[in-house]
Amino acid sequence: MELSSILKPEAVRVLSAASSKKRLFQEIGDVAASTMGLDSQSIVDNLLERESLGPTGVGHGVALPHARLSDLEAVAGVFILLEKPLDFGSVDRQPVDLAFSLFAPEEAGVDHLKALALVSRTLRESTVCAKLRSNPDPVKLYAILTEAQSMQAA
Repeated sequence: MELSSILKPEAVRVLSAASSKKRLFQEIGDVAASTMGLDSQSIVDNLLERESLGPTGVGHGVALPHARLSDLEAVAGVFILLEKPLDFGSVDRQPVDLAFSLFAPEEAGVDHLKALALVSRTLRESTVCAKLRSNPDPVKLYAILTEAQSMQAA
């Protein structure tokens, strides 16, 4: 599985700020709706439902909100760089500025877990995160994310 198969270039965005976690989820929902043809409100509801089980802020300014969706055919993602970090309730209590949201079909099973592991490994690399934070251009962000995986495989 490759990030380029999960993440479309048009699903990478830069936001100046989000006032709350819910507002960030609404932005993610809007991007997913426009790039995947899904219902924005359904995405937000599913993200909030998953978040109620425990925060998806994994630390070091990174969040991996995710959800299963009934009307999705394959695992897909949305990446958001926040220019102003957001209090996300992360495990390390650090604000989040990198959010990679994953969506999987309800019956995806192991593919969802593989995608989550792939994204987690990629964003665990401090050099990758530093490059993402210093390049507020969606085209460059996409390149950094997809090249990071190639570098890890080498």
